[in-house]
Amino acid sequence: MTLKECKKEEKADREFQKKFKFEGSITVLTQMMVDPAVTEKRGGGKNLPLRRGEILDVIEFTNKDQILCRNSQRRYGYVPRAVMLHL
Repeated sequence: MTLKECKKEEKADREFQKKFKFEGSITVLTQMMVDPAVTEKRGGGKNLPLRRGEILDVIEFTNKDQILCRNSQRRYGYVPRAVMLHL
């Protein structure tokens, strides 16, 4: 990883912590997959865009309806629990 990429990731992480009021270090709890049968959804606001079969890093289980996740492009957002499958 180059220095430029590293700084870009650090900036994305800081913006995430500010936007979601997330305290402490960002740690991945587990990985989950978006259900391949679900319709793809565009993100908006604090919701993460969904693609069928995409593997997401779970950052926090926020409540019984949503999970805070990160995708492969290091974008953060909420994902409905109903569309997630355990690997």
